[in-house]
Amino acid sequence: MFFKSQQGKEEILTLYNQKLKELHISYTEKLIETAFGNTNVIVTGDIKLPPLVLIHGTGGCAPQFLESFPNLSLKYCVYAIDVLAQPNKSAENRPDMKSMAYGKWLTEVIIKLGLEQVTLVGFSFGGFISLKMLEFSETLIKEIFLIAPVYIVNGNPLKGLFKMFMPLKKFIRTNNQDYIKKVLDVLFTEYDDFALTFMSATFQNCNMDFSPLPTISKQSAQNIKTSITIFAAEKDIMFPGKKLLKRANAIFPNIKETVLLHESKHVPNQQDFKAIESYILKSIQ
Repeated sequence: MFFKSQQGKEEILTLYNQKLKELHISYTEKLIETAFGNTNVIVTGDIKLPPLVLIHGTGGCAPQFLESFPNLSLKYCVYAIDVLAQPNKSAENRPDMKSMAYGKWLTEVIIKLGLEQVTLVGFSFGGFISLKMLEFSETLIKEIFLIAPVYIVNGNPLKGLFKMFMPLKKFIRTNNQDYIKKVLDVLFTEYDDFALTFMSATFQNCNMDFSPLPTISKQSAQNIKTSITIFAAEKDIMFPGKKLLKRANAIFPNIKETVLLHESKHVPNQQDFKAIESYILKSIQ
């Protein structure tokens, strides 16, 4: 099971609902049944507008990712999906990263939502899921925006071990806030109190997957025909920005644009998310 206890799950969902309420948006929640488990989706914006699907990263949830893009619903109907086996309202089943499972799951969700010509926006592990969908089937996707995505390159494993995973393991063992702050200092360009509270609750109450992250093969990447825009973070120790963009430009045939977020760590700050949002909104014109 993903959640270590019912009490831990309730703590996470209380924070989830708190964040959703803080957004002050008009929305509906849909629970989509899939072969991989029930998937929760938050829908905001006029359903007559073009569809845009948001996929958050590891340790995240749909309301957090929605908060980063407050203006997308002016020009899109936004579908923010709770990824499976993460601290949110979707099922606790974890698909196999090495197979096409995540791609099949997202395809099924989009089909059951009745969407086509979708703009797909994936952050971190959400970028991995987005690329897995393109590997599996591109027919429903119009274009894709990836933010510090998993699946193109990996950083130095020793650096990741000492700077992030060792403090994280110590935090899980001791619940000492000093350790989780060290982790967030490595991950976030800047973070607020909610991020600290939510990440602390997540790592204490959830069985996270720390297995090695795969990278897409050159052959698979060259088969993808969808237009791709990538935002890479210069100071990202897990997926270093310059290294990521160099490989992306070498392997994907339809790179529309690449942007290096200068001084950004893995999770961009508000200013960078605002710039990313502007790129996405411009693409519809």
